[in-house]
Amino acid sequence: MTHPYRSLPEHSFWRKSVAKKEMSEVEPVCDFGLTITKECKVATAGSCFAQHIARHLSNSGFNYLVSETGNPLLGETIGKEQNYGLFSARYGNIYTARQLLQLFKRAFGLLEPIDSYWEHEDGSFRDPFRPTTQIGGYPSIDELVEDRNLHLKKVREMFSEVDVFVFTLGLTECWRRKEDGVVFPICPGVEGGVFDSDIYEFYNQNVNDIIADLKEFINLVRLRNPSVKILFTVSPVPLMATAEPGQHVLTATTYSKSVLRVAADEVVNQSTDAFYFPSYEIITGNFNRGSYYAEDLRSVVEDGVNHVMRVFFKNVTDKNVLETPENIPSKSKEQSQPTVKSIVDVECDEELLDRHN
Repeated sequence: MTHPYRSLPEHSFWRKSVAKKEMSEVEPVCDFGLTITKECKVATAGSCFAQHIARHLSNSGFNYLVSETGNPLLGETIGKEQNYGLFSARYGNIYTARQLLQLFKRAFGLLEPIDSYWEHEDGSFRDPFRPTTQIGGYPSIDELVEDRNLHLKKVREMFSEVDVFVFTLGLTECWRRKEDGVVFPICPGVEGGVFDSDIYEFYNQNVNDIIADLKEFINLVRLRNPSVKILFTVSPVPLMATAEPGQHVLTATTYSKSVLRVAADEVVNQSTDAFYFPSYEIITGNFNRGSYYAEDLRSVVEDGVNHVMRVFFKNVTDKNVLETPENIPSKSKEQSQPTVKSIVDVECDEELLDRHN
């Protein structure tokens, strides 16, 4: 007897490609369709998990594009403390598709939000669209505006020059100003500003919202850079907290990640030169039995990040990557145990929600 399943490849079957594989050998990528060479200018943005991708690309000899490097007089240590080099420009965490679209529009003069600054309780000022990027805030509004103008100039340069733009979708939940619909990376009042329910409102994006935002972003960026390729990932990091009424944070996380995953797939299927990489599936997949999360069940340990990047380098690059300690695969679960709880710190605005509670 014959039927369609008899001719399917190994990766189509759970037993062959997941259950019977060593944990470190599970590789949920088929014919990817994109090859990043060391000559490609690669830029990253997105949620906290995107910082891991940026770090590995930079450390592996790829042409990781950083347009906003900061004043060299700051020195490397102070520059890192002030979040230079964390992403390709100093925009901090971009959790939602709406934030990404806003960033592009603000950089190219297509959007002028009502909120220009937030005042902190200590008397300093915060940029509402990257409230934790400048440690300690700005001493004056003039300095904030001057730094933001330079920042947006560097964002324009990045979008104009990049060959492959990697964006990690993190959240659907956001806080927005009612009057102009502009959203923020964190709720007003948490890190600067004052929350007023007459001015700001909670909004949880749905699939159609995400698809519309991402498609508009792709169309806009290609007007400036027609050849750019877009690579989407979904962050495996659960929500720190949910503001959705009547929702448990666990079910809210499931909703958010499900919406982002479906939206990413729809956008990739409807667009040319847009791709999806399954970092989310590698970290959250039950084949690793939860071992890619730290004790807080939220932070991703370095073994998990290494697994993601091994699969990435093998399937998305030209494979001419020297094996560094970060990229050498663990041979077995037992051998990986000494590093399984190793965590590399990342900057995450969302953590303030729990820290201030």
